[in-house]
Amino acid sequence: MKVVNGIIDQAQWLPSPNFGERPQTDISLLVVHNISLPPGQYGGGYVQQFFRNGLSPDEHPYFAEIANLQVSSHLFIERSGKLVQFVNLNDRAWHAGISAFEGRENCNDYSIGIELEGCDHEAYTEAQYRVLADVTQALMLAYPDITPERIVGHEHIAPGRKTDPGPAFNWSAFKKDIA
Repeated sequence: MKVVNGIIDQAQWLPSPNFGERPQTDISLLVVHNISLPPGQYGGGYVQQFFRNGLSPDEHPYFAEIANLQVSSHLFIERSGKLVQFVNLNDRAWHAGISAFEGRENCNDYSIGIELEGCDHEAYTEAQYRVLADVTQALMLAYPDITPERIVGHEHIAPGRKTDPGPAFNWSAFKKDIA
């Protein structure tokens, strides 16, 4: 797996309109998230629709609350391990919201966001961890300012506001896999 001009060569490309130019060129943070739509349910393509502004508010009551939001991560790893890319890594995806890392605000400006299909309290799959480790190693090669110390959860950059990837995420095993 490698990064070529901001695209992961083994990812399915589904472009999202929810991105912008980075105000600076340093990419130095990796943020791990989770998402499931509807909450706690997997599959169905709803995350892909959501990140591409195509989620129908009539499909589920929760969708009516979020259908008009304009957000996207750079990457999404399904439960099966399938990798989907929505935003070029060199662009700013809208994934972190109000956030700060080491005193620097607006993490979207200098981070890459990866969503895992899941929720805070349910174990992630081995396939997801394997793909996440492979992607992370490729990102660290392409963007050397991303180091193991600069890989965090959404919960770490937006404490009190976000909880993902949550207590079900095995940070120690993941860090060992990328070493």
